[in-house]
Amino acid sequence: MKFKAYFTDDGIALLDKRFLPAMDKVGRVCHVYLTPTHAMLLHNLLGPTGTGTDGGGPQCVAQFAKDLLFREYSVSSRNGNRVAFAVDVALLHRALRSALAVHAQSPAAGDASAAIQVKLVNKLPAGSRSASPFLTFETKGARSAVVQDVPISRPLSRSDVERLQAALDAAQELPQTLVQVPDLPQLQSLVDRLKNVGDLLTVAVTQYGDLHLHVATSIVTVGSEFRKLRILGVRATAPVGDQNLSASTRTDMAIERGEALSVQVNMKHLAKSLQCHLAKPDCTFYGIAPGGACLTVIFQYFIPGTRLTDKSISFYCRLPVLDPGNLRTVPDGNNRDGCVLGADVIVDRANADGHEEINEEPQPVIPEVP
Repeated sequence: MKFKAYFTDDGIALLDKRFLPAMDKVGRVCHVYLTPTHAMLLHNLLGPTGTGTDGGGPQCVAQFAKDLLFREYSVSSRNGNRVAFAVDVALLHRALRSALAVHAQSPAAGDASAAIQVKLVNKLPAGSRSASPFLTFETKGARSAVVQDVPISRPLSRSDVERLQAALDAAQELPQTLVQVPDLPQLQSLVDRLKNVGDLLTVAVTQYGDLHLHVATSIVTVGSEFRKLRILGVRATAPVGDQNLSASTRTDMAIERGEALSVQVNMKHLAKSLQCHLAKPDCTFYGIAPGGACLTVIFQYFIPGTRLTDKSISFYCRLPVLDPGNLRTVPDGNNRDGCVLGADVIVDRANADGHEEINEEPQPVIPEVP
């Protein structure tokens, strides 16, 4: 199998300033998956049996059209010209930044001929009797060329590549209702407070544009409500009589009517997904997959200077849930109204009028991979 390409300026900046810092926060090891049309960074798609150390955690997929990251892109293998391997994200980022530093010193920096080259190679490490695979960066500086080798795993077997592709295919279906959440740093601050209360977070998404987050224990329930959020997909009009009810009561009634879904997720998993704000998405949507299979977080990017979705970038997370069949989640104890003893109830309201009105709503995109 072979892989060789040259980074574009935009592509290497995206990886260095946005996506590699975000992926490093989600997990130490990720898979690089290269196809004839796309390049991807994948966390945890092979589950506990994968190479990564965070088996059972959130799945995270950053997918790029090859022309966004590379030029003169060439990948070949006996497995449909698809190549996948595991790599330490921090080592990959360190090599990339070092290559950029050397490249910036070159008098020809910015010229296509001086672009940073990346390729797969087999080399014999010092003191070893067998060759090992590396991802190699070659950079031309002012007076010399610098070669950096990043150790990687053995390329995945045909069966593991098929499993990886099957996991990607299974994640193509969007939730029926997506709500646009407030800015991620604000949400991260909220989760940082809630994780001091408990390890499990209940998340509810309604077709009215409401997002409910709360942690419940036997003695306390603390949560937050975001209302009148922008909706993509299936929506409904909230009954007028519900406006004066408490947040938990309204949510329970919406679930009973089939106009909301509620799941429980691990607080640490959600906190990891919130680190993806380092990739600087233009907006973020939350949704619950049909049947409560997972909590889906989709990060949307616009073409610069427009409100049109940039279909060359796809970035999303899928968080596993506890008891997917239990769609109706009610706080423990007798506290049905979300009242808290000894703690404050946090209520945040998003003003729907604050969203920019556009003729065509940009849709979050998860491009299909051949």
